[in-house]
Amino acid sequence: MTNEQRALLTIFGASGDLAKRKLYPSLFRLYRKGYLNEHFAVIGTARREWTQETFQEIVASSIQALHPTEQELQSFIRHFYYQALNVSEPEQYAALKTLATQLDETYHLAGNQLFYLAMAPQFFGTIAGHLHSENIVTPNGFHRLIIEKPFGSDYHSAEQLNEEIRSVFDEDDIFRIDHYLGKEMVQNISAVRFGNNIFESLWNHKYIDNVQVTLAESLGVEERGGYYDQSGALKDMVQNHILQIVALLAMEAPTVFTDKNIRYEKIKALESIRLYTEQEAQKNFVRGQYAEGKLGAKEFSSYQDEPNVNPRSTTETFVAGKLLIDNFRWKGVPFYIRTGKRLTEKGTRIHIVFKPTPINVFREANAPIDENDTGLRNVLTIYIQPTEGFSLTLNGKTIGGDYQLRPIKLDYRHSSDTLDNTPEAYEKLLLDALKGDATNFTHWDEVAQSWRIVDIIRQAWDSQPEVDFPNYASGTMGPDAAFELLERDGFQWVWQPDNWYREHNQLP
Repeated sequence: MTNEQRALLTIFGASGDLAKRKLYPSLFRLYRKGYLNEHFAVIGTARREWTQETFQEIVASSIQALHPTEQELQSFIRHFYYQALNVSEPEQYAALKTLATQLDETYHLAGNQLFYLAMAPQFFGTIAGHLHSENIVTPNGFHRLIIEKPFGSDYHSAEQLNEEIRSVFDEDDIFRIDHYLGKEMVQNISAVRFGNNIFESLWNHKYIDNVQVTLAESLGVEERGGYYDQSGALKDMVQNHILQIVALLAMEAPTVFTDKNIRYEKIKALESIRLYTEQEAQKNFVRGQYAEGKLGAKEFSSYQDEPNVNPRSTTETFVAGKLLIDNFRWKGVPFYIRTGKRLTEKGTRIHIVFKPTPINVFREANAPIDENDTGLRNVLTIYIQPTEGFSLTLNGKTIGGDYQLRPIKLDYRHSSDTLDNTPEAYEKLLLDALKGDATNFTHWDEVAQSWRIVDIIRQAWDSQPEVDFPNYASGTMGPDAAFELLERDGFQWVWQPDNWYREHNQLP
């Protein structure tokens, strides 16, 4: 098959939740579609003393929801091998090297290797170092490293981690995953912008009033309380997912749509985001933590009552902020961002709010011009999840004699059949890594600049540790301060699903 990829994939952390929920099903989808066939093998490593049969049973169990035939199942899992490994013990890598060499010969892999680090970041540098010192990274074929977030806990820790990895792997061979970049509609941001002159010609400060990015989660921290209480929404969501989306929205058009050109433009966009002083960060960023709440018949406990969370925790579960981009295209246009847990509805949405018409020509004859009466704003909405698609709100005339304007929405959503057949984010990202396409991965310069932006906000908050938490009820769309943030600029959040629940007496 011309699309078949040839490589050995070694997964560090093969017993973990990520591998079972995402990696094995994604690999099976690639196998079913023919991107993986006879010339691939997978080594799973973890500290557990599993047999190869046990590992293959785990893999088989993880793909049952995809309903493989018995022939598909057996043919797929025979490519999986297990090697118990303590990643901190260099002498244990000898067995890994022996198995890798054997599989390279058996499956004719031409020395191509992918190393997937599905482990805590503190092990990234250790593993990379031992892959080099134990000669598992060889001159033959390609050798690419795939790593998960979080990449460090601040700029300095990320820089140290990057130096450790870069001592073994070139930047072009490091694939830092942000699974949001694998989502279909995130990738569609570029298509909507650069494929439609009606939008790209208006994509600037002359025509856009503000941009809004919302990543809302209806769930709480669930079983992640221990991790989340050391991270918070700022590091967990803003530093990576949200700033990556902002970069795609704000970047200039690449000369050619290649991974290097796209990365270059994204880096320029991130470097144009204004670095606030701590005082400016206090003014332009809001944090929150969810309290008890009720939505319809559902009742929710507060964050401080969640398992493995400090009962007096001051970790934020909500962030809203205003970003300014200091370049010619975006001068004066605020980018409002927000993310939080236990909000009214789950959803990731982008709203491009266009400026209203300069003068309302439908005012009464001979009436004086009111500069504030300019009609309704046009809004382009990009829906990323759980529904995918986009809509454009235009102004039309109400039925009747008077020229009263009303919003009319042109709406397109992918059908359920289309969504069912859409490649899952990890499936696309694994295939990109196999092909060496880094378009939807993050470059170190992007990671570094994102940490510079976030570190200032974190330092501003840490300088004022006294905070009145919790400050928003579960089931709402965040604290009042998040709404006031826009109101003082004369704007409001476009997406306010909590209003519907209040109107129907399902939310206090």
